[in-house]
Amino acid sequence: MKKIVVVEDEPSIQQLYVYKLENDGFEVRAASNGQEGLAVIKGFEPDLILLDLRMPVMSGDVMLEKLRSTDWGSSVRVVVLTNISKDEAPRNLRFLSVDRYIVKAHHTPSQIVAIVEEILGLNKT
Repeated sequence: MKKIVVVEDEPSIQQLYVYKLENDGFEVRAASNGQEGLAVIKGFEPDLILLDLRMPVMSGDVMLEKLRSTDWGSSVRVVVLTNISKDEAPRNLRFLSVDRYIVKAHHTPSQIVAIVEEILGLNKT
């Protein structure tokens, strides 16, 4: 079973993605900010992280920068899932190696799951 961490500060959105991913057969953990995200990821070592950018305590780009500086975190798959357009994204994000940049408002939860499956090489047809 593939493991996913959802780092999202909006409870209803976080719950929606956790539910949808679990329903599609993933083991899922969630965090409400970057600081929590790092703690959850350290113990869980997910196959992929869905990461929001604008969050309290620690933003997604700062969390990703800290994650990428670790041995394990340097290569984990990351999908930025935010409502910030790429043009408005923090400048350091372009150097932090993300698999996809997705604007939440432009994708359904089912489309997000399909993208996760594609990135992880899970061809469910």
